[in-house]
This record gives sequence, C-alpha cells and structure tokens, in this order.
Amino acid sequence: MLGLVLMTPLAMAQDIPVPQQPQPQTMIPSAPQLAASSWILMDADSGKVLVEHNADERLPPASLTKLMTAYLVEREINRGNIAMDDMVTVSEKAWRTGGSKMFIEVDTQVSVSDLLQGIIIVSGNDASVAIAEHLAGGETSFADLMNQHATRLGLHNTNFQNATGLPGESHYSTARDMALLSQHIINDYPEHYAIYSEKNFDYNDISQPNRNRLLWRDASVDGLKTGWTTEAGYGLVASAKRDDMRLISVVMGTSSEEARAQETQKLLSYGFRYFETMNLYERGSVLNTPRVWGGESSELRVGVDRDVLMTVPRARNEELTARLDIQPDLTAPIEAGQRVGTLEVRMGEEVVGEQPLVALDSIEEGGIFKRLFDQVRRFFTNLVGGWFG
Repeated sequence: MLGLVLMTPLAMAQDIPVPQQPQPQTMIPSAPQLAASSWILMDADSGKVLVEHNADERLPPASLTKLMTAYLVEREINRGNIAMDDMVTVSEKAWRTGGSKMFIEVDTQVSVSDLLQGIIIVSGNDASVAIAEHLAGGETSFADLMNQHATRLGLHNTNFQNATGLPGESHYSTARDMALLSQHIINDYPEHYAIYSEKNFDYNDISQPNRNRLLWRDASVDGLKTGWTTEAGYGLVASAKRDDMRLISVVMGTSSEEARAQETQKLLSYGFRYFETMNLYERGSVLNTPRVWGGESSELRVGVDRDVLMTVPRARNEELTARLDIQPDLTAPIEAGQRVGTLEVRMGEEVVGEQPLVALDSIEEGGIFKRLFDQVRRFFTNLVGGWFG
C-alpha cells in the first residue's frame, strides 16, 4: 500500500489510504549488457531511467538526427505556421543530397505531409534538406534552430550541424538526449506519432520499407527512428507500449541492422518484465485541505496539476510512501495553480520523485472583520503551538 504522510502546520501527520496493488515476489536480475557503444531505457511517461550505459557519451547520431527535424516540423504544424497540405519547392541542393532518399525531383512541389513521411519512414536526406530550407531558408539556419530547441528541451550534450545526420565534425548527440527528444515527440505531439509506426512509404512510384525491423517483429513497438553511417555504426531509437506502460530505448554504435534490433529487443523485454509504471495520483486529486487565513474560505483544496507517475521495480511497489510538505500560514489571496508545497515520493529511504503541490481553487481576501478575526485567531494558535512545539 502507498501511504501518504502529511507534514502540515498545526496538524498531526496523517496517512491517506490508496488501493493496494499486490504483486507476486519477483526476483530482478541485473540489467542486460549489450553489444553497443551506448544505450538507455526510459519510461516515456515518468521519465524514469531504468537502464543506461555510457548514456552521456557524445557520439555521431547519424539519421537519429531526423528526430529533431521531424519534431520541429510537427511543432510548426501545431503552432499553425505551416500546414500538412502546404507545398514545398524542391531545390537542387535538396535533390542532390546523398545518402538515403525519398526520391523527390528538383523544381517540383511536394507537400509537407509527404516530406514528413519521407523523413520519418524512409529517412530521406533529400526530404530533410527540403523541409529545412522551407522552414528556415537554409540548412545552416535550420541547424541553428535545431540547437536552440535542443537547449530548450534540456539536451545538454547535443549539437547539430545539419538536418540529416550526415557526418560533421561538431555534429553529435547522446543516448540520453535522443531518449529525451523522443519523449517530447511522443508526449508533445501525439497526433503525429502514428507516422513513426508506418512500415512502408510510397512516393514517385517507388515503395520503400521502414528500416526499423521491430515494427514487424513486435506488435507493441510503434516507432521511432533508425540511423547509420560508417562513423556512427547502427543506431535505433524505439518505443513500445504494453498495457499502460510505454518505454523508450536507444542503442547507438551497434554492428549491423540485425544487431541494433536484437539489442533493442533485449532492453524492451527487460523493462516490461521487471518494471511497472503506476499512476499514484491523478491530476486534480485533492490530497489535503489546509487552513487558510484571512480568506473568504478558511480551507484550501491542495493537490497536483498533473498525473503523478512513478516507475518502480515490480517487486517493490508496496514500499512506496508519499509526504506532503505544505507551506505554513497560508494567507489569502491565493490563486488556483499557485504552488503551495511539495509532494515527495519515497521508496524506503530513497526519494524517487517530487512534484509541486498547487492550490486547486482560488481564495479571495475576506472582509475586514474576517481578516481581523483571523489575525487574532492565528496569533493565539501560533502561541499555543509554540508552548507545545
């Protein structure tokens, strides 16, 4: 059972029961060791890292770069700056770009929708350059935009020089940063995510398969992107969902297409077998009603403004406890959404998560007599509390 300990002023600690989620005792083995340079396994909802190895090592990302290219296209669509049916004129530079291709023709017009599919499904370098020129006027300017968003998203060990992932002296990323970027793709723009699961793309009378072999082997896998260059080796960012749990895996620097698929499958199987993601408290849940001074109401509903998700080993979910630390002497006015404390989740003695506690309602100042009455009452309450504290 998850127990909730309330640390509130002028009140005793209190446990709030939640439904038990009993699990049979599970022995958890050590994490698998992979034939790769770097890897990471993350829960897409909670952000909990389950397994990692050299996850912050800067490596050439190859076509994993296109995850950022696609992310920026999706962002611009959602902001209304471009539309799926907008037409993009193909430049000679885009047409001549080497490597994997969507096979667009110079001086023709291609829809943003087709280019986005060409980037995600068949890893088209030509499509990536075309969209970069359309959004930023040129690939260099687009790379600058990519780096600005990398900073905004907390990708601390990433630097892009182009939209494709073709080798560059200062073009690098990490397994951790690729996982974080994928988490944003999945959660920020879910309406576009289905493209990453498409197995084939037909354009210009040419049919090409998605290079992510797991889309055919594992029905729970529905994305995201492959990458390869001689310098980078073979990489794969994958995501899978089973029941209510979604995982993101990244492997970089494997020896072949088959190796990256097999090593990714090892990570995903380990994560789903030995971990679970629990929704401890739903957004808007009332976790406490502390005293408010000088307001029209004397009680404030306090809770969370987002779901509280925790990823834990399956054998240890009953060890979770939570503590509310609410600011003392809450005084009106208070606005809905205002932070008033912290929810701390522990597994044993280890803090495994924190989330802001917020006011779920607004409380206006009370009338002058209510405020004076509360001032007197608070004085004597604090005095008594000081005697017995």
